[in-house]
Parts: sequence; C-alpha cells; structure tokens
Amino acid sequence: MKHIRNFCIIAHIDHGKSTLADRLLEYTKTITQRESQAQLLDNMDLERERGITIKSHAIQMNYTVDGQEYVLNLIDTPGHVDFSYEVSRSIAACEGALLIVDASQGIQAQTISNLYLALEHDLEIIPILNKMDLPGAMPEEVKDQIIDLIGCKREEIIPASGKTGLGVMDILQAIIDRVPAPVGEPEAPLQALIFDSVFNSFRGIIAYYKVVNGEIRKGDKVKFINTGKEYLADEVGVLKLNMLPKDVVKTGDVGYIISGIKEAREVKVGDTITNVARPSLDSIQGFEEVKPMVFAGIYPVDTDEFEELREAMHKLQLNDASIVFEPESSAALGFGFRCGFLGMLHMEIIQERLEREFDMTVITTVPNVSYVAHTSKGIEVIVNNPSDLPDPSKLDFVEEPFIKANIITKAEFVGPVMSLCIQKRGTIVNQSYLTSDRVELIFEMPMGEIVFDFYDKLKTISKGYASFDYHQIGYKQSDLVRLDILLNGEHVDALSSLIHRSNSYDFGKRICEKLRELIPRQQFEIVIQASIGAKIIARETVRALRKDVTAKCYGGDISRKRKLLEKQKKGKKRMRQVGNVEIPQTAFMAVLKLD
Repeated sequence: MKHIRNFCIIAHIDHGKSTLADRLLEYTKTITQRESQAQLLDNMDLERERGITIKSHAIQMNYTVDGQEYVLNLIDTPGHVDFSYEVSRSIAACEGALLIVDASQGIQAQTISNLYLALEHDLEIIPILNKMDLPGAMPEEVKDQIIDLIGCKREEIIPASGKTGLGVMDILQAIIDRVPAPVGEPEAPLQALIFDSVFNSFRGIIAYYKVVNGEIRKGDKVKFINTGKEYLADEVGVLKLNMLPKDVVKTGDVGYIISGIKEAREVKVGDTITNVARPSLDSIQGFEEVKPMVFAGIYPVDTDEFEELREAMHKLQLNDASIVFEPESSAALGFGFRCGFLGMLHMEIIQERLEREFDMTVITTVPNVSYVAHTSKGIEVIVNNPSDLPDPSKLDFVEEPFIKANIITKAEFVGPVMSLCIQKRGTIVNQSYLTSDRVELIFEMPMGEIVFDFYDKLKTISKGYASFDYHQIGYKQSDLVRLDILLNGEHVDALSSLIHRSNSYDFGKRICEKLRELIPRQQFEIVIQASIGAKIIARETVRALRKDVTAKCYGGDISRKRKLLEKQKKGKKRMRQVGNVEIPQTAFMAVLKLD
C-alpha cells in the first residue's frame, strides 16, 4: 500500500490539464507511441470538438524510482464551473492534487474554488506553473500569486510545459515524495467508495471505486450499502488505458467492478460497496448531494418516444451524476422531464449528448431557477416551472434564490463588469486588489439573472479574462411576475417565464419580436402577444401569406376584386380558428440569445 499514490489534476478551464496528463502517461510508458494522441483521456467526440474536459477520467500508471515500482492513479478533472461536481467526486478518491496554473493567465476563479474543494478534503497540493514555453508567460508574477494563495515556498512550485515536456520528471518525483500513501486497514471488512460509473451495452453497468478498507476479490458476493442490493463480482480489475482484469483489488487502489447490473437506478455515485460475508456496517461519508442551478424541461419531439427518453436519461445519469430529473407534463409539449443542470454549458452538453449517443431529438424549454411562492394563506409553494406559480389574487409574495458571485478580472475591465452586474440587479459587497493588476469583485445577485447569458456576456466584455464562480446564499423577497406568451390567444406554457417586474416590458417586447422572425408565415395571420396576467404588454403580428386571388380579375370594376378578397378573408379567419401554429425548436432556444 505504501507504494500507491492517488492524485487528481485541478485547474481553471484551458490551463493545460489534459495535455499535461498526456505527458505523464507518455513518460511513465503507460501508453505506446502508437496509442498516443492529443488529449488522450478525453474520449467523447464532444470533448475533442470543443477542447474541454466534461468527465473525470481515471487511469493507472506504473513508475519505477531507484528500483522500486510505484502505482500512480491519476484522475484528470474538468475545469469549467458547470462540471465542478465531477471535480468534487474525484477529490474524494484522492490524497493529493496537482494544482495547475497557466503561466500566461495567472490564477482564475475556478482555480480558487477547486483548490478550496481540495483543501476541505485535506489533500496535499503540488503547485505547477504550466505553459512555461509561451512567449507571454510571466513566471515570477504568477509564482507570487500562487504563494499568496496557498502559502507554499517559492522552490516548491514546479515550472512545466505540457507541450515540450519540461518539468514532467520533476512532477512525477514530487508526486512520489509529497503525496501521502492512502491510509486504510487491509484486514478490515471491505469498504469501497463508488466515484463514477459507465454504461456498457454488453456488460451492463461498470462502477469505478476506490478501496478504502479491506480488499475486493473476483467471485466475491458484494452488497451496495445505500440500495441494499447484492451482486456477484464477475470481474474486478484496474483502469489502464483499457480495463485490466485482476484477481483482487487491494486497499488504497482504484478499480472497477462488473457484476451484471442492468438497472441504472441501482448504482449511486457516493455509495459504498461491502462484502456480504464480512459486511461493514457504516458507509463512507464524503459526498454532498449535487445542487442543480438551472432548471429546464426536456421533451421528446415525438410524444411516443417518452419511454425511450426516460431510458436515455437514466443511462446518461450514470455517466453524469450531476443531472437530476423528474417527469412533468406540459399542455403544449406533452410528457417530458423537468431537469436540473449545473449551468448553461451543462444543459447544452446534455442536449447534444442525448442527440448523439441515443438518437433522441428533444425540445428544451426556457431555463429558469426554483422560486418559493408564499400564498395569502401562509402556504409555501416551491415553483420550479412558471406555470406552478399560484394565481396573483392568492399570492402574497415570491422569494428568489440569491448567490454570492466571485469575479476575478483585470483592473481595466472593472467598469464594464460592474455595470453588467448592476444591470443584472446585483449589489457589490466587496472589491479587493489581489495584485496591482487583478481585482476580485464580490457581488450578491439573483440567480435567475445569471442563468441565461451572464457568463457569456462577462467573457465578452472582459475579452475572456474575467473568471466567475458562485455559491448560493439563500432566498430573498422580490417583485416577480409571470410573463406569458400567447399565440392567437392560446397560452404557450413552454415559453412562460418568471421575471422581475422592472425588466418585464422590455423582455416581453424582445421575445415577441424574436418570435415574429422565427415563426414561419402561414396561410393565416398569427398574433404573438406577451401578457402579465390579463394585461397585454407587447404584440407582434406575423402577416398571412396572401395568395393573389385577384389575378384573374383584370380590368373591370374594383368591387369585383373587393368581393373576392372579402371571401378570402373569411376563409382565412376560419382557418385561423382551426389551424394551429407550429413553433420551431429554434424559437425555444432563441429566448436565451435575445441580445
């Protein structure tokens, strides 16, 4: 056990984690020259296309120092704020973390929040200054920032470059010297913490775990403590580039188990595996439940596909434990699911994965957050969907969730960042200079305002330099109204949204204009209206396609033409009563990109 090292790599998005992981695999000869490719551990097409890590990836390396062989278990983690739950799970399975900071960009918000996660679990932090080969690298300034942040000695920071391979040997040495070996009782009853799982269409569900106490053998009868179900361990082993079967996985090691589980609901991330013959009575603590930040409805385009969508969602939840969903129905869209996501990027990725991996075409409704409505009788109602909001006559007040936003930016962008936050109803709590050029701004703002496009706008006004992180601080009373969209007098509940009264007129007008562009013209006139209760606050009209019925009336009296046009008008009016308006999927997504 004393020759095992479990560590993960944490950093802000795009600071070079995956490239550095490639170098570590190459230098420890875990992969051959033939298998190597850039961002080797990012095995989803989506990850490669966008150049981001979406899932944590575990892999085992063997490395020999002074004739002694060490086993290194590496977990590469995502850097984007939307996938921080992946990071928290990886950290629970490790004893050490490589904190990677880009030498040309310095410390950014996600670096700090991931670092705090690691410190809460008492991980040994090894600071690494990456991208030293870039002409824009500022090693000395960034080293000062790292020392300020974690209080390490200057010589403990390892300069490295994932591209050229500089410093990789030093990193491997530092992992062996500085990361503590896992602690556990090899003789105790088995306790293994599940930190991830994947679905394989041939073998069923494969769970990844870290053995905390005891050992797990092939052919053992095991029990999952949380669900109470028992299985036979058909195959256990460790995670190399491909899975490598073994007879036994011992204390402190990271491995996988295949036990023919078919049902996605039976494997919970954070559950504990124990042995049926010598059971451990208590499960391992270390996971908080995931807090979804953005809620949206996902509906199948074809209502018959509801059951297939349910299956797809369960399989996706195995691979991405941070998505939560429950069934709901909508008058316009039929049956679907109310899903909780960690952010807008997360929502976009899930939608894309459903389309690619499961061939499901889905409609996503306007995202929103959860509110708490208080009725005049003193009953609290949790509002996940604008249509759940009680009638205004019975409503006393509505509370909305507030967050504390932590924004780190260059000093020159402080003005635009402040005006953006104030426009989003934020109030500034604190402003402090980390260095002469980097400012940390702390705002309190309503979460509903950051759901749509806040992050994208923040990146735009700061030329990509501002970094953003947030946590919830509770609920506050707010003047919110429900904005409904009507097409030809019919409510479209999928386009309803809860919005602050001060923004409602502007928002309603923009939505109507946008829908007018997106809804195709029909044979009849379509009236698009935005309303608050019974009051119409905006209206746009999609003109009818006019067929030229008067083409055959050349010459002659105008009254003949008029008679024909009146006749056509009657027909169109009747058509409007029976015809229904098809709303394209782009219209639902357009609401997000109103500006």
